[in-house]
Amino acid sequence: MSEAAAQPSLYLIDASLYVFRAWHSMPDEFQDADGWPTNAVHGFARFLLELLEKERPRYIAVAFDEALDSCFRNKLYPAYKANRDPAPEELRRQFAHCKALCAALGLNVLAHSEYEADDLIGSALHAARPRGFRGVIVSADKDLSQLLMAADEQWDFARGLRWGMAGVKARHGVEARQIADYLALCGDAIDNIPGITGIGSKSAAVLLSHFDSLDQLLARIDEVPFLRLRGAAGMALRLREQREHALLWRQLTTIALDAPLGEVEQDFLRASADAQVLTALADALRFGPMTRRRLLEAAGVA
Repeated sequence: MSEAAAQPSLYLIDASLYVFRAWHSMPDEFQDADGWPTNAVHGFARFLLELLEKERPRYIAVAFDEALDSCFRNKLYPAYKANRDPAPEELRRQFAHCKALCAALGLNVLAHSEYEADDLIGSALHAARPRGFRGVIVSADKDLSQLLMAADEQWDFARGLRWGMAGVKARHGVEARQIADYLALCGDAIDNIPGITGIGSKSAAVLLSHFDSLDQLLARIDEVPFLRLRGAAGMALRLREQREHALLWRQLTTIALDAPLGEVEQDFLRASADAQVLTALADALRFGPMTRRRLLEAAGVA
């Protein structure tokens, strides 16, 4: 039996990714009893039911981004994610419905006003490792690859792709443990992190291949001009000039492992579902008969 198969799996769901994806892809014909749109809830429910039916996880936590503009990273760098428009009220309401749906299904829900979903996932996995768990991170987000260790895997559910720690380099050109340093160097446009001027993804990968870490790179900048890398002398100059920025960017790209998890931290075990609440949600959100049946079957109360 492989090491991964011998360990219990803790499923960690990056819920916000799938809520946003449904918000942008599902038609706006769905409405709740009060006339508010529910397209994101319907899309998220389909994803969640498919995952539960396919995997039947015993240990699971679903992480939501509640820190939309109050994350600790905004205090370090006010422009963090400033390139994103605020979530409209129609979407905020649907996030609340998605959280309620997860709770009614007996799934552990993670949310915090100062920590992002990535931090909650990282902290949950960090807390679970000493208890013998392996992580199954359900997300396509490359940031989360930094959490992968030997028995863990990441799952891009929509594309049906799974990879472990060893597969990160084939995808991004760096090791899993180097992802935060990599993003600090080349930047992350999605989160509005500039990176170091003139250093792109390929150059960042070459630098980390040679120096192993951002700390070693900054300690040995004098060696950079001698690398077989186009523009190496200019990179060395900019790394000296932007040293403090590089360290700040790494603070932003590093996933926290100490976010508060509350009672969820105790065992991550899936709880019993609440059929009454599920039925009330299905009524309020105007779920069709097929979705209602699947919800009750997933809850074990069909």
